Amino acid sequence: MDAVVFPDIEQLQSEARELRRMVIDMAYRAGSGHCGGSLSCAEILLTLYRCVLKVRPAEPNWPDRDRFILSKGHAAPMLYAVLARLGFFPVEWLGTLRQLGSPLQGHPDMCKTPGIDMSTGSLGMGLSAGIGMAWSARLQGKSWRVFVLVGDGELNEGQNWEAAMLASKLALSNLVLIVDLNQVQLDGPTSVVMPLGSVSDKFRAFGWSVRECNGHSLADLIRVIPVLPGGNQPAVLIARTVKGKGVSFMEGDHRWHGAPLTLEDYRTAIADLEEIIRER
Repeated sequence: MDAVVFPDIEQLQSEARELRRMVIDMAYRAGSGHCGGSLSCAEILLTLYRCVLKVRPAEPNWPDRDRFILSKGHAAPMLYAVLARLGFFPVEWLGTLRQLGSPLQGHPDMCKTPGIDMSTGSLGMGLSAGIGMAWSARLQGKSWRVFVLVGDGELNEGQNWEAAMLASKLALSNLVLIVDLNQVQLDGPTSVVMPLGSVSDKFRAFGWSVRECNGHSLADLIRVIPVLPGGNQPAVLIARTVKGKGVSFMEGDHRWHGAPLTLEDYRTAIADLEEIIRER
Protein backbone atom coordinates (compact mmCIF):
# COMPACT_ATOMS: atom_id res chain seq x y z
CA MET A 1 0.00 0.00 0.00
CA ASP A 2 2.97 2.28 -0.55
CA ALA A 3 1.24 3.91 -3.54
CA VAL A 4 -2.22 5.40 -3.90
CA VAL A 5 -4.77 2.86 -5.19
CA PHE A 6 -8.25 3.67 -6.49
CA PRO A 7 -10.69 0.76 -6.08
CA ASP A 8 -14.01 0.57 -7.91
CA ILE A 9 -16.67 2.87 -6.41
CA GLU A 10 -19.26 0.07 -6.19
CA GLN A 11 -16.72 -2.08 -4.36
CA LEU A 12 -16.07 0.73 -1.88
CA GLN A 13 -19.80 1.33 -1.35
CA SER A 14 -20.27 -2.32 -0.53
CA GLU A 15 -17.35 -2.20 1.89
CA ALA A 16 -18.75 0.89 3.62
CA ARG A 17 -22.02 -0.94 4.26
CA GLU A 18 -20.12 -3.90 5.65
CA LEU A 19 -18.08 -1.63 7.92
CA ARG A 20 -21.29 -0.20 9.38
CA ARG A 21 -22.57 -3.68 10.08
CA MET A 22 -19.29 -4.58 11.77
CA VAL A 23 -19.58 -1.52 14.04
CA ILE A 24 -23.13 -2.47 15.07
CA ASP A 25 -21.95 -6.01 15.82
CA MET A 26 -19.03 -4.75 17.89
CA ALA A 27 -21.11 -2.31 19.91
CA TYR A 28 -23.84 -4.85 20.62
CA ARG A 29 -21.37 -7.49 21.79
CA ALA A 30 -19.55 -4.97 23.97
CA GLY A 31 -22.73 -3.56 25.48
CA SER A 32 -21.26 -0.09 24.95
CA GLY A 33 -19.53 2.02 22.35
CA HIS A 34 -20.20 5.02 20.16
CA CYS A 35 -22.29 4.10 17.12
CA GLY A 36 -23.49 7.53 15.93
CA GLY A 37 -20.11 9.14 15.31
CA SER A 38 -18.63 5.90 14.00
CA LEU A 39 -21.32 5.47 11.35
CA SER A 40 -20.95 9.07 10.15
CA CYS A 41 -17.29 8.66 9.17
CA ALA A 42 -17.36 5.30 7.35
CA GLU A 43 -16.76 6.68 3.86
CA ILE A 44 -14.15 9.16 5.09
CA LEU A 45 -12.00 6.51 6.77
CA LEU A 46 -12.50 4.06 3.93
CA THR A 47 -11.37 6.61 1.35
CA LEU A 48 -8.32 7.51 3.40
CA TYR A 49 -7.13 3.95 3.94
CA ARG A 50 -8.08 2.50 0.55
CA CYS A 51 -7.20 5.43 -1.70
CA VAL A 52 -4.94 7.97 0.01
CA LEU A 53 -2.73 6.94 2.92
CA LYS A 54 0.62 5.37 2.21
CA VAL A 55 0.77 2.67 4.88
CA ARG A 56 1.99 -0.90 5.29
CA PRO A 57 -0.36 -3.08 7.38
CA ALA A 58 2.37 -5.69 7.87
CA GLU A 59 4.72 -2.93 9.04
CA PRO A 60 2.55 -0.56 11.12
CA ASN A 61 5.50 1.52 12.30
CA TRP A 62 7.07 1.98 8.87
CA PRO A 63 8.95 5.28 9.32
CA ASP A 64 7.87 6.79 5.99
CA ARG A 65 4.15 6.06 6.33
CA ASP A 66 1.52 8.78 6.23
CA ARG A 67 0.13 9.48 9.70
CA PHE A 68 -3.55 9.47 10.66
CA ILE A 69 -5.04 10.78 13.91
CA LEU A 70 -8.64 10.05 14.88
CA SER A 71 -9.09 13.08 17.10
CA LYS A 72 -12.76 12.17 17.67
CA GLY A 73 -11.48 9.08 19.45
CA HIS A 74 -14.92 7.81 20.44
CA ALA A 75 -15.37 6.74 16.79
CA ALA A 76 -12.73 4.06 17.37
CA PRO A 77 -15.04 1.15 16.38
CA MET A 78 -15.12 2.34 12.77
CA LEU A 79 -11.36 2.85 12.69
CA TYR A 80 -10.82 -0.63 14.17
CA ALA A 81 -13.10 -2.15 11.53
CA VAL A 82 -11.13 -0.46 8.74
CA LEU A 83 -7.75 -1.44 10.18
CA ALA A 84 -8.86 -5.06 10.59
CA ARG A 85 -10.08 -5.28 7.00
CA LEU A 86 -6.75 -3.92 5.78
CA GLY A 87 -4.84 -6.51 7.79
CA PHE A 88 -3.27 -4.46 10.57
CA PHE A 89 -4.59 -7.05 13.02
CA PRO A 90 -6.91 -10.11 12.91
CA VAL A 91 -10.61 -9.47 12.29
CA GLU A 92 -11.31 -11.74 15.27
CA TRP A 93 -10.02 -8.99 17.58
CA LEU A 94 -13.12 -6.93 16.81
CA GLY A 95 -15.19 -9.21 19.03
CA THR A 96 -13.11 -8.14 22.03
CA LEU A 97 -13.95 -4.41 21.85
CA ARG A 98 -13.86 -2.79 25.30
CA GLN A 99 -13.16 -6.06 27.11
CA LEU A 100 -10.56 -6.16 29.87
CA GLY A 101 -7.15 -6.90 28.40
CA SER A 102 -8.30 -6.30 24.82
CA PRO A 103 -6.00 -4.37 22.46
CA LEU A 104 -9.14 -2.58 21.24
CA GLN A 105 -9.93 -0.05 23.92
CA GLY A 106 -12.96 2.25 23.91
CA HIS A 107 -10.68 4.94 22.50
CA PRO A 108 -7.55 4.43 20.35
CA ASP A 109 -4.37 3.49 22.22
CA MET A 110 -1.15 3.69 20.23
CA CYS A 111 0.59 1.46 22.79
CA LYS A 112 -1.89 -1.41 22.36
CA THR A 113 -3.29 -1.35 18.82
CA PRO A 114 -1.30 -1.78 15.57
CA GLY A 115 -1.97 1.04 13.13
CA ILE A 116 -2.81 3.71 15.71
CA ASP A 117 -0.50 6.71 15.38
CA MET A 118 -1.86 8.72 18.33
CA SER A 119 -3.84 7.89 21.46
CA THR A 120 -6.97 10.02 21.57
CA GLY A 121 -10.19 10.40 23.51
CA SER A 122 -9.89 13.75 25.25
CA LEU A 123 -11.39 15.93 22.54
CA GLY A 124 -9.59 18.88 20.98
CA MET A 125 -6.04 17.55 21.11
CA GLY A 126 -5.68 15.67 17.83
CA LEU A 127 -4.91 18.66 15.63
CA SER A 128 -2.16 19.82 17.98
CA ALA A 129 -0.55 16.37 17.82
CA GLY A 130 -0.91 16.39 14.05
CA ILE A 131 0.92 19.71 13.85
CA GLY A 132 3.80 18.24 15.82
CA MET A 133 4.00 15.29 13.43
CA ALA A 134 3.79 17.49 10.32
CA TRP A 135 6.45 19.84 11.66
CA SER A 136 8.66 16.85 12.48
CA ALA A 137 8.38 15.65 8.88
CA ARG A 138 9.34 19.12 7.67
CA LEU A 139 12.39 19.26 9.93
CA GLN A 140 13.53 15.80 8.82
CA GLY A 141 12.99 16.51 5.14
CA LYS A 142 10.44 13.70 4.91
CA SER A 143 7.58 13.56 2.40
CA TRP A 144 4.93 11.82 4.49
CA ARG A 145 1.69 13.64 5.25
CA VAL A 146 -0.52 13.92 8.32
CA PHE A 147 -4.30 13.57 8.26
CA VAL A 148 -6.48 14.43 11.27
CA LEU A 149 -10.22 13.73 11.61
CA VAL A 150 -12.20 15.88 14.06
CA GLY A 151 -15.90 16.11 14.85
CA ASP A 152 -17.77 19.38 14.52
CA GLY A 153 -18.82 19.26 18.18
CA GLU A 154 -15.16 18.84 19.02
CA LEU A 155 -14.49 22.25 17.49
CA ASN A 156 -16.05 23.75 20.63
CA GLU A 157 -12.66 23.05 22.22
CA GLY A 158 -10.56 26.21 22.03
CA GLN A 159 -7.32 24.30 21.61
CA ASN A 160 -8.35 23.54 18.02
CA TRP A 161 -8.27 27.22 17.12
CA GLU A 162 -4.91 27.82 18.78
CA ALA A 163 -3.61 24.89 16.74
CA ALA A 164 -5.22 26.27 13.57
CA MET A 165 -3.31 29.52 14.01
CA LEU A 166 -0.01 27.70 14.48
CA ALA A 167 -0.49 25.40 11.48
CA SER A 168 -1.10 28.45 9.30
CA LYS A 169 1.90 30.31 10.73
CA LEU A 170 4.15 27.33 9.99
CA ALA A 171 2.62 26.91 6.50
CA LEU A 172 2.22 23.18 7.06
CA SER A 173 1.36 22.11 3.54
CA ASN A 174 1.75 18.45 4.59
CA LEU A 175 -1.19 18.66 7.03
CA VAL A 176 -4.83 17.86 6.20
CA LEU A 177 -7.69 18.30 8.65
CA ILE A 178 -11.04 16.64 7.92
CA VAL A 179 -14.12 17.87 9.79
CA ASP A 180 -16.89 15.27 10.19
CA LEU A 181 -19.70 17.83 10.05
CA ASN A 182 -22.65 15.71 11.23
CA GLN A 183 -24.18 18.65 13.16
CA VAL A 184 -24.88 16.56 16.28
CA GLN A 185 -22.87 16.12 19.47
CA LEU A 186 -23.34 14.39 22.82
CA ASP A 187 -26.01 16.71 24.23
CA GLY A 188 -27.88 17.71 21.07
CA PRO A 189 -27.53 19.57 17.77
CA THR A 190 -24.34 21.61 17.50
CA SER A 191 -26.48 24.60 16.52
CA VAL A 192 -28.09 24.48 19.95
CA VAL A 193 -25.21 23.38 22.20
CA MET A 194 -22.69 25.84 20.75
CA PRO A 195 -23.37 27.33 17.30
CA LEU A 196 -20.29 27.17 15.07
CA GLY A 197 -21.48 29.45 12.30
CA SER A 198 -19.63 28.86 9.06
CA VAL A 199 -16.79 26.43 9.76
CA SER A 200 -15.41 27.07 6.27
CA ASP A 201 -15.26 30.84 6.81
CA LYS A 202 -13.58 30.35 10.17
CA PHE A 203 -10.77 28.25 8.72
CA ARG A 204 -10.30 30.64 5.81
CA ALA A 205 -9.91 33.45 8.33
CA PHE A 206 -7.23 31.37 10.06
CA GLY A 207 -5.27 31.06 6.81
CA TRP A 208 -6.25 27.55 5.72
CA SER A 209 -7.07 26.21 2.27
CA VAL A 210 -10.71 25.06 2.50
CA ARG A 211 -12.67 22.47 0.51
CA GLU A 212 -16.16 21.09 1.12
CA CYS A 213 -17.88 17.88 0.05
CA ASN A 214 -20.58 15.33 0.79
CA GLY A 215 -18.91 13.12 3.39
CA HIS A 216 -20.95 10.09 2.32
CA SER A 217 -20.16 10.43 -1.39
CA LEU A 218 -17.20 8.23 -2.20
CA ALA A 219 -16.94 9.90 -5.60
CA ASP A 220 -16.61 13.33 -3.92
CA LEU A 221 -14.14 12.10 -1.33
CA ILE A 222 -11.96 10.29 -3.87
CA ARG A 223 -11.89 13.39 -6.06
CA VAL A 224 -11.00 15.82 -3.28
CA ILE A 225 -8.86 14.15 -0.60
CA PRO A 226 -5.96 12.87 -2.76
CA VAL A 227 -5.19 16.39 -4.02
CA LEU A 228 -4.99 17.82 -0.50
CA PRO A 229 -3.13 19.71 0.72
CA GLY A 230 -2.27 22.19 -1.99
CA GLY A 231 -0.05 25.25 -2.17
CA ASN A 232 1.79 26.35 0.95
CA GLN A 233 -1.12 26.21 3.41
CA PRO A 234 -2.56 23.52 5.65
CA ALA A 235 -5.80 22.19 4.17
CA VAL A 236 -9.17 21.44 5.72
CA LEU A 237 -11.98 19.42 4.17
CA ILE A 238 -15.46 20.11 5.54
CA ALA A 239 -17.30 16.82 5.02
CA ARG A 240 -21.07 17.06 5.47
CA THR A 241 -22.34 13.86 7.08
CA VAL A 242 -25.24 12.34 9.01
CA LYS A 243 -24.73 11.05 12.54
CA GLY A 244 -25.80 7.40 12.73
CA LYS A 245 -25.83 7.13 8.92
CA GLY A 246 -27.50 3.96 7.63
CA VAL A 247 -29.56 3.12 10.72
CA SER A 248 -33.02 4.68 10.63
CA PHE A 249 -33.54 5.30 14.35
CA MET A 250 -30.00 6.63 14.86
CA GLU A 251 -29.75 9.15 12.03
CA GLY A 252 -29.45 12.70 13.37
CA ASP A 253 -30.36 11.64 16.93
CA HIS A 254 -27.90 12.77 19.62
CA ARG A 255 -29.14 10.04 21.98
CA TRP A 256 -27.20 7.55 19.88
CA HIS A 257 -23.90 9.28 20.45
CA GLY A 258 -22.98 6.52 22.87
CA ALA A 259 -26.09 4.63 24.03
CA PRO A 260 -25.90 0.81 24.32
CA LEU A 261 -27.91 -1.35 21.93
CA THR A 262 -30.69 -3.63 23.13
CA LEU A 263 -31.37 -6.85 21.22
CA GLU A 264 -34.32 -5.15 19.51
CA ASP A 265 -32.14 -2.18 18.58
CA TYR A 266 -29.51 -4.52 17.20
CA ARG A 267 -31.96 -6.44 15.06
CA THR A 268 -33.52 -3.26 13.68
CA ALA A 269 -30.12 -1.77 12.88
CA ILE A 270 -28.95 -4.89 11.05
CA ALA A 271 -32.25 -5.05 9.15
CA ASP A 272 -31.81 -1.42 8.08
CA LEU A 273 -28.32 -2.08 6.78
CA GLU A 274 -29.42 -5.25 5.00
CA GLU A 275 -32.27 -3.31 3.38
CA ILE A 276 -29.77 -0.80 2.04
CA ILE A 277 -27.78 -3.68 0.55
CA ARG A 278 -30.90 -5.13 -1.11
CA GLU A 279 -31.82 -1.74 -2.56
CA ARG A 280 -28.41 -1.51 -4.15
